[in-house]
Amino acid sequence: MAYDVIVIGSGPGGYVAAIRAAQLGFKTAIVERESLGGICLNWGCIPTKALLKSAQVLEYISHAQDYGIVAGESKADFAAVIKRSRGVADKMSKGIQFLMRKNKIDVLAGMGKLNNKKEVEVTGADGKVTTYQSKHTILATGGRSRQLPNLPIDGKKIIGYREAMNMPSQPKSMIIVGSGAIGVEFAYFYNSMGTKVTIVEFMPRIVPVEDEDISKELEKIYKKKGITVMTNASVEKVDAKGDGVVATVKTAEGNISLEADVVLSAVGVSSNLENIGLEGLGVKVEKDKVIVDKYYNTNVAGIYAIGDIVPGQALAHVAMKEAVICVEAIAQKEGKYHHVPEPLDYGNVPGCTYCSPEIASVGMTEKQAKEAGYEIKVGKFPFSASGKASAAGANEGFIKVIFDAKYGEWLGTHMIGANVTEIIAQTVSARKLETTWQEQLDTIFPHPTMSEAVKDAIEVALGEAIHI
Repeated sequence: MAYDVIVIGSGPGGYVAAIRAAQLGFKTAIVERESLGGICLNWGCIPTKALLKSAQVLEYISHAQDYGIVAGESKADFAAVIKRSRGVADKMSKGIQFLMRKNKIDVLAGMGKLNNKKEVEVTGADGKVTTYQSKHTILATGGRSRQLPNLPIDGKKIIGYREAMNMPSQPKSMIIVGSGAIGVEFAYFYNSMGTKVTIVEFMPRIVPVEDEDISKELEKIYKKKGITVMTNASVEKVDAKGDGVVATVKTAEGNISLEADVVLSAVGVSSNLENIGLEGLGVKVEKDKVIVDKYYNTNVAGIYAIGDIVPGQALAHVAMKEAVICVEAIAQKEGKYHHVPEPLDYGNVPGCTYCSPEIASVGMTEKQAKEAGYEIKVGKFPFSASGKASAAGANEGFIKVIFDAKYGEWLGTHMIGANVTEIIAQTVSARKLETTWQEQLDTIFPHPTMSEAVKDAIEVALGEAIHI
């Protein structure tokens, strides 16, 4: 069987690449060894949001009296929460199956491997190997939990994100190693369910990629929720011989021992590059990433790579955009698309963390802007001064904006608060259009909304604050 395009991997990058290729007239197939939708739809982005929603509902019920509502005693049915999450994931995966049929994309079940630059081998569950011809092959094999040598994941007492969202029973206590998006999201979920949670972070602050003010605010809120936060700390070893685990944690004051039912390793992801034929073709790899150009060509003609396996942010929406750019660039060369696509601006990619309160950001942090040599104007508006936030009972957090003082360029926005992941797109669009602060202040924001706090923050930056 011969195809114009074969995509290996059906996560957000892979399935989008396949659909766009089919739309542009390519005969397309997609290879998947497990479930359509990849980690994001089945074990990542989507099911975790279902878990977090259950935690949020439980918190609402627990604080119903704050809203003038009398409710009975509430408690979590952990098994039912997990079941709902798995049901949401299953529904989404079935949706991808429908999209494959709708776009006449062949699904090749099995493990995909580059045989040569024009052939892909697919090994099925029965061990049978089938070879397919492919003019263009796009690698979108994604990532998995990164393992530290001193923290080997056994799937029972030392777990990764996959096991964390499908545990047979709720642990009474949990140590979470790492405070990136995965770590703080699970910290919120399990703490809300009633598990005693301790976060151990190697860096000086949690969510270390975020602006420092965001880190400080989240740590303050998490400690108020009863989550123990340890920074400048590292898990040196874990003894899992007993009923639970005993972790040796190195701190500035010396080593201490922490006991818990389970340890969740949330120290990042590793690229799935093994056994897909890269070495045989001489595809260039550096530091666990496939090296590509701005249109995702590897150094081997006809082989492309997108998503978590290439440099850049390991985010679903990044993989999706890379997929479209990659396929449209192929199509333009083949005469199936009318222009060369615009390369992705990795400096204008929004990041979202769905803990509670949520975190959303795009562009430079205050520290990065200063280090880049900008003279800046910074404004921060607290949700405690927002009418909509007060009405919703969601006063925690703030919106922080950073502008270039000379030309008014919008350098970055950093948010922590309720539903801020729904607000950040405004900054992304505005930065894409190269807007200035004056153009934003000339824009009418609806009232009362959480989003108008962006305008309020800009007013603070200019010394023109009205609402604080």
